[in-house]
Amino acid sequence: MKLLIVDDNQPMRHLIKGLLADLTDSITECGDGIDAQASYIEHQPDWVLMDLMMPQVDGLTAARQILTAYPDARIVIITDHESPALREAAQSAGAVGYVLKDNLLNLRELLIAHDPGQA
Repeated sequence: MKLLIVDDNQPMRHLIKGLLADLTDSITECGDGIDAQASYIEHQPDWVLMDLMMPQVDGLTAARQILTAYPDARIVIITDHESPALREAAQSAGAVGYVLKDNLLNLRELLIAHDPGQA
């Protein structure tokens, strides 16, 4: 499995990498939604793990950009913000999951559930 982590917080990217390293063949990172589509095109990941709040291009906008060009892309929103409105916006943008950063084990479970060979 190949992952792309898009988050402006480098320690958070590091934490996610450590949590998922044993499930992946490769992990690519970028620090803002502005770079997400170019990274997606270059690396063709199986999953994009996208933060919501980033300084230049937010995660919902970046998710829409990727999914417009690559409708089969699988994007999971990873955020500190628990909000029914944001969950709905993420789903409307095409995200297949919404995981809170304070419980990243849910992210691991989601990836394993969608890629059973990873269990």
